[in-house]
Amino acid sequence: MAKAAAPDLKNYMRKETALLISLLALAVGFFGGVFLGVYKSGSGLQGMPTGGSPAAQRDLQDQIAALEKESQQNPSNVAAWVELGNAYFDSDQYEKSIQAYRKALDLKPDNADVWTDMGVMQRKAGRSQEAVKAFDQAIAVNPKHEVSRLNKGIVLFHDLQDVEGALRAWEGLLEINPTAMAPGGVSVDQMVQSLKKQPPAKPEKK
Repeated sequence: MAKAAAPDLKNYMRKETALLISLLALAVGFFGGVFLGVYKSGSGLQGMPTGGSPAAQRDLQDQIAALEKESQQNPSNVAAWVELGNAYFDSDQYEKSIQAYRKALDLKPDNADVWTDMGVMQRKAGRSQEAVKAFDQAIAVNPKHEVSRLNKGIVLFHDLQDVEGALRAWEGLLEINPTAMAPGGVSVDQMVQSLKKQPPAKPEKK
């Protein structure tokens, strides 16, 4: 995925964090072809990993082994659990990543970034409701956490077909940052305004 023009989110994302989850395409409106995924918090929007070489994979496995050892020997080391969760995240080990993040949050629950990252993993694991709950926890910890609000709207809209809930999430983001941009260069305000113009879904005939 190309680097997104979203400076307002840049400080919340770290390298190798943008996860392609799905292609959101509506039949009408500018949403057609808009790329929406959920995004990991951290620093630097760099897109998806371009690596995957055997050497890079070995380095990641070595990192995981070292972090597993450190977290076992020093189970109160919050940073080790977070980094272990990140390493599992980067290697697409969803359940292990969630477990490591839970360990970190048990020790330090007021970390909005970790709640957001766990929400991303919950979505990757196919648990959209749990993802929304994790994003809500991130927002409770830090009401100005932009990525968690963006992610929550994406999951509500795309996974759970909760248009009203998605609108509320994105409108909450706009209250914090009226110029918020979604990856791909589309403003969140444009997304909201376009979505409001869509005709309501017709109820299914029984």
